[in-house]
Amino acid sequence: MEQQQRVREAAALARAIVDNVERVVVGKRQAIEYTLAAAMAGGHILLEDVPGLGKTMLARALAVSLGLDFRRIQFTADLMPSDIVGGPVYNPKDGSFTLRLGPVFANVVLADEINRANPRAQSALLECMEEGQLTLDGQTVPLPQPFVVLATQNPIDMAGTYPLPEAQLDRFLIRLSLGYPDPKLEASLIDRQQFAHPIASLRAACNAQQFATLTEAARQVVMSPELAQFATAIVGATRRSSLVRYGASPRGTLGLARMARALSCIRGIPYVDPGIVREVAGPVLAHRIVLQPQVAAQRSAGAVIQELLAAQATPR
Repeated sequence: MEQQQRVREAAALARAIVDNVERVVVGKRQAIEYTLAAAMAGGHILLEDVPGLGKTMLARALAVSLGLDFRRIQFTADLMPSDIVGGPVYNPKDGSFTLRLGPVFANVVLADEINRANPRAQSALLECMEEGQLTLDGQTVPLPQPFVVLATQNPIDMAGTYPLPEAQLDRFLIRLSLGYPDPKLEASLIDRQQFAHPIASLRAACNAQQFATLTEAARQVVMSPELAQFATAIVGATRRSSLVRYGASPRGTLGLARMARALSCIRGIPYVDPGIVREVAGPVLAHRIVLQPQVAAQRSAGAVIQELLAAQATPR
């Protein structure tokens, strides 16, 4: 009963955070829930869509709502790794070097338009996203905890962009696309946001300590052995399918379980349901697989994941 009470209390706080973010990003409640769940699970989020659909606003609104230390890095073609992680700075007065920490040293880091940076700059995030630390000038420096990267990117076929390598994509817990808003909601934006944006008046809906209770409550959500096998079977299907050239890694299996626990917690369910595993499988796994060339020309990775899901028997 104590575990159920913790999950109920966490769900109430999560709803308050989602409601707060929805003041800025209207009509995208499911995407907001997924983004919050990924942050609670200790994962990183990739928001991919065409410009102007609210990717950056979602990232900023979530960071403000969580009440955590926030930094924004605008990725450009001339961005250097030292602009992200920092490095030694020479002091001409005494000829010494001082280690300067870059903007990545924050709880929530917005990597805006990440695929506009060259591959060298993109690779600067690899160690910090996976290990929660950085090696600078021969020193291992831990990053603040929690540490969440919220990255936005435009579709890779647009001018001036570089595709993210598979190794970096695999480090994102989920990839989301917001899509165009409902026409009625879009019309209401004229009155609500034409002259002032609600992000300017947004306030935190929780603090660092409360967010820590959220992440702990998500870890308390029960995942039965049958559900663990179900999640493993879904990931295994991506490796055996003739449609897929490279299947998801074990990081995908762990991510699927973590995301299912966190989303269950947000919805006030003290256990993982098979339906939630199916629901989050697309956002967690689609960006981790590489389709066969002839398949990629006709179908998306998300569609292939749904086909593989349909072939999996649901555990009782």
